Amino acid sequence: MSWRVERVSVAVTGSSGVRVALRFLQVASEALRIEGIILTRGALEVARLEEGLTGEELLHTLESYSRVYMEDDMASPLASSSSQPDAMVIVPASMKTVGLIANGIPANLVARSALAILRLGRRLVVAPRETPLGIAELENLTRIARMGGIVVPLTLSFYIKPKRVEDLVDFAVGKILDALGVETRVYRRWRGPED
Repeated sequence: MSWRVERVSVAVTGSSGVRVALRFLQVASEALRIEGIILTRGALEVARLEEGLTGEELLHTLESYSRVYMEDDMASPLASSSSQPDAMVIVPASMKTVGLIANGIPANLVARSALAILRLGRRLVVAPRETPLGIAELENLTRIARMGGIVVPLTLSFYIKPKRVEDLVDFAVGKILDALGVETRVYRRWRGPED
């Protein structure tokens, strides 16, 4: 089933790369309606360690895009199949989150919402930032792909000729938006060796 993505929920989990989530929200909010943001406790800690953001500062930033739900808020509308948007993006996606989804375990709001999205045949984009990947991680990511999810690893790109970290972040954000079918010019596309 295919349709235009206009509304998206976003989950920010406890993996390295909260900066990518923040930039994704900034860019995506110009083209999409953000229907809710799910935040895990692990993401709060990563934001503090990587970006120097207190929990209050992170929440304030996220709330400028949409309502924020903590991972244990099972009363959230996003916990129900009847309230799912057109798509969901999990960025960054921790391996714990990947494992829960891959094995159909709705242990928190992130996994419950993602499983509802998949049951409805809607677009789920999972953006893991983990390396190296072992057999368990690869099998779980493969399961999500077989379930209909799209896996967009947060990897480096050099054909864009990055000059700063932000260029690599924008590349990752652009690839996530590509997976949603949302047109973007946030990164330089490959046009051939003559470009």
